[in-house]
Amino acid sequence: MTATTSSDDLLEHDQDERTPFIDGNTVKVAAPEQRRQIGVVSAVFIIFNRIIGTGIFATPSTILGLSGSVGLSLCMWVFGAIVASAGLSVYIIWGTALPKNGGEKNYLEYLFRRPRFLITCMYAADGVLLAWAAGNSLVFGEYILKALSQDAEAGRWKLRLVGSACITFAFVLHGTKMKWGLYLQNGLGAFKFLVLLGVILAGFIAIGGHVDNGTGEKPKNFDRIFEGTTASVSSVCLSLYNVTWSYMGFSNINYALSEVKNPQRTIRIAGPLAIFVVTICYILANIAYFAAASKEEITGSGRLVAALLFKNVFGDKAERVLDVFVALSALGNVLSVIFSQGRVNQELGREGILPFSKFWGSNRPFDAPLAGLGLHWAACLVVILALPPGDAYNFVLNVILYPLSIINAVISFGIIYLTLFRPYPDWPRVSSWALCTALFFGVANVFLFVVPLTKPPVEAEPYVDLPYWTHGLAGWAVFGLGAMYWLIWARILPRVGKYRLEQVEEQGKDGLTRRFFKQIPL
Repeated sequence: MTATTSSDDLLEHDQDERTPFIDGNTVKVAAPEQRRQIGVVSAVFIIFNRIIGTGIFATPSTILGLSGSVGLSLCMWVFGAIVASAGLSVYIIWGTALPKNGGEKNYLEYLFRRPRFLITCMYAADGVLLAWAAGNSLVFGEYILKALSQDAEAGRWKLRLVGSACITFAFVLHGTKMKWGLYLQNGLGAFKFLVLLGVILAGFIAIGGHVDNGTGEKPKNFDRIFEGTTASVSSVCLSLYNVTWSYMGFSNINYALSEVKNPQRTIRIAGPLAIFVVTICYILANIAYFAAASKEEITGSGRLVAALLFKNVFGDKAERVLDVFVALSALGNVLSVIFSQGRVNQELGREGILPFSKFWGSNRPFDAPLAGLGLHWAACLVVILALPPGDAYNFVLNVILYPLSIINAVISFGIIYLTLFRPYPDWPRVSSWALCTALFFGVANVFLFVVPLTKPPVEAEPYVDLPYWTHGLAGWAVFGLGAMYWLIWARILPRVGKYRLEQVEEQGKDGLTRRFFKQIPL
C-alpha cells in the first residue's frame, strides 16, 4: 500500500493502519501485531546489552582523575544514573507518544516541521559522520596488545593498526556473513556481562584482604573518601561525559518500538529495570577498583583499570586473561554498534536522503547492508588513523556525546513546549512529575554542551595534543554540514532540476511502514 503525502502534512497522524495516532491518551500503532515479537524480557536485554560496553572497564580512571577523590568519583556515577533515569523518562514520554521505529529522528521531525526536511538532514549528518565504533575498536587494541606483550604503552601505529583490524573484521563479518555476525555478537553480548560479574567478584575478594599491589600496603581509598577533591565545573562536565558514555543505550529500545508488544507498558517496565541493574553493577565495579588499587595506580592505568584490578587480586597470569576478556567485550560492542549504525545508513539511503541512495540502501551482494556498514567503517578508519591514539578514544566519546546532548536538550524542552502550549492536538497529556524530569534532563544536557566551550583548568584538560574545544567545534560542524546538505539537496537542486521533493509512504513485505523521498516533476 502506498500513499503520497504533502510535506506540510508530513508528520500529521492519519487515522489508518499505516501511521500511529493518538486518541486521547491511547496510542494506536502502525505495525501489524504479528511483527510485535519483543516482550519485556527481550526489551530489557536490548537496553542492557547496549549500555554494557567498554565504558565501565575504560573510563573509571579518567573520572577519578577529574574528580580528585574516591567519594566524588562514586557520586559522579550515582549522579550519572540519576541523569540517565531522567533521560529514560524523556524517552518513555516520546516513545509512548510516537511508538514506532526511529528514535530521535521521529521526535525531532515532530517538533520541527519547517523548514521542510532541514531537521532530517541535520540528524542524518549526525548519524552518518560520527564514528561511533572507533572508540571501542581502540579499546580492543589496547587490551589485546597488553595481553600479548604486558606493555601498557603500545606504539601509536601498532594501536592504530590493531584498532583498524578490529573494525574491519566487524565490517566484513556483518557485511558478508550476517548470520554468523549475529551469533558472535549475541554471544559476546552475554559474555561481557560475565566479565563485569568477574570484576565485581574480584572486588569482593579484594575487600576480604586478598590484594597484592607490590608495595606491601593495602589500598586505603575508603578511609577518607573525599580527600583530594579538586573538581571544577569543567572537570565535572567531563566526568559526566565519561559517565554518560557508560550509561548510553538506555534509549535503545526506542529505535524498535514498532516491533515491541504493548510498547507503552513494555518501555515503562524494561527501561527502569535495566537502569537499576546497570547502576548496581557499575557502583560495585567501581568499589572493586578502589578496593584493589591505590588512587595513583588507578589514575595511572589509563583505560586498563580492569586489568590492574585482576593483576593486584589474582596475579599477572589472571591479568592477561582479563585483558583478553575485556578485548572480546570491546569487540562485542564494536559488532553491536556497527550493526546498528550500518542499518541507520541503509535506512537513510532507502529514504533517498543520501546521494547515491540506491547504493547505500542496497542489500547486495550478500543479503546484508554491506554499503551502509562500509560507510560507518570508513568514518571509523578516518578517526582511528588520523587522530593521536592517546586522544582518539576521548575525542570519539566527547564528539558523539556533544551533539547527542544538544538533541537531548531539544527533545526535553520540546516535551515542555508541546505540553504547555499544545500546538498539536494529538500530543498526549504529560504529568507534572514527567515535566520536572524533562526540565532536569534538558538543563543537564545544556550544561554538557555549553561548558566544553569554556577554557578548563590545566588539570581538567580533556586531551593531550588536541585543543579543549575540538569536540565542541566538531559537534556543531556536523550539524552545520547537515544544514548545508539540506540547502543543496532540498533547495538548490530541486530548482535547477525543476522538481519538488515529496515523501512517499509504503508498507513493506515485513509489515513495517517506511517513508522515502521522491522527485515529483513540476
